[in-house]
Amino acid sequence: MRAKLVLADGVVVRGRAFGAAESAAGELVFNTSMVGYPEAMTDPSYCKQILMFTYPMIGNYGLPPRRRDRWGLPLGYESERCRVAGVVVQEAWSGPGHPECPLTLESWLAEQGVVGIEGVDTRALTQRLRARGTMPAKIVVEGRPEPDLFDPMKEILAREVCAEETRTYGDEGGLPVLLVDCGVKVSMIRALLERGARVTVAPYHADWASLAAGSAAVVLSNGPGDPALLDDLVGKVSALLDADKPVFGICLGNQILALAAGFETYKLPYGHRASNQPAVDVETGRCYITSQNHGYAVSADDVPEGWRVWFTNANDSTVEGVRHLERPFRGVQFHPEANPGPTDTGFLFDEFLEVARGWRS
Repeated sequence: MRAKLVLADGVVVRGRAFGAAESAAGELVFNTSMVGYPEAMTDPSYCKQILMFTYPMIGNYGLPPRRRDRWGLPLGYESERCRVAGVVVQEAWSGPGHPECPLTLESWLAEQGVVGIEGVDTRALTQRLRARGTMPAKIVVEGRPEPDLFDPMKEILAREVCAEETRTYGDEGGLPVLLVDCGVKVSMIRALLERGARVTVAPYHADWASLAAGSAAVVLSNGPGDPALLDDLVGKVSALLDADKPVFGICLGNQILALAAGFETYKLPYGHRASNQPAVDVETGRCYITSQNHGYAVSADDVPEGWRVWFTNANDSTVEGVRHLERPFRGVQFHPEANPGPTDTGFLFDEFLEVARGWRS
């Protein structure tokens, strides 16, 4: 089937549709990772985004079958289903993949009800987005209704991808940790479980204050959308900081923590979406290679009293983490759980849980 990619600035690119035969609209963003497309496409932070891969061939090692770990969490994927609105690639590989990944990209997207378009010069489009910023776009399949463009800055997207009910994972004797779900990746839950935590995952919009009071620590998850739209959550986290409970924010969670502390956030021109982003520890000067997926950032202007910038991005000097100077509050913009990506910063989970154990005693 023929299809076209229509950008909000008037550019139209033609190609071949694959996957689901339905048109779709979303915010066009790009990811520069060479691998990890199953994890990326199931990351809830990509909700209502059309994901363009800069790597020229996607799908060459297939997609894994549905399997679960000992906690019942999906393996090889970051949520129960594909979260992107659409996919843009130069070439979608349809040949044989890895022996343990029998599904093809085209068949899996069709099963998930997600459209893709191939035959696109993704690197030229990436250069355009780097110059003009991410923008609304739509994939229009020939013969299918054409959707309206979508404005990602007007919707609370976290509500669409967070859990509907509270659930708990791990052994009874594990360190009790509350994970506030704004669109959490399952790798984040798994990273805490592997370190001996008993994790209660609660929707961000629920009344989780009593769960926080009974936990040794609170983790604020990743998720999609503009953090400034989540006023209620920011208020809840402000109250949490008054209670002096150890808090760790990751990605969107870092932005929510920062807003609750008195920082401001803003939209980046084209965001950071890759598994090779360099984050520098401001105090030690050490650089870590990190996995990232965000379109907003914390402002380094007017740092609140008692707080400091913890990490910065070596490419553009944007804030990659904040922490309190004395109290057990910290957040990072990157993903220490990675998946896909390097595990350089996995130690941050160890450090935080060690703080939580000490704070509890």
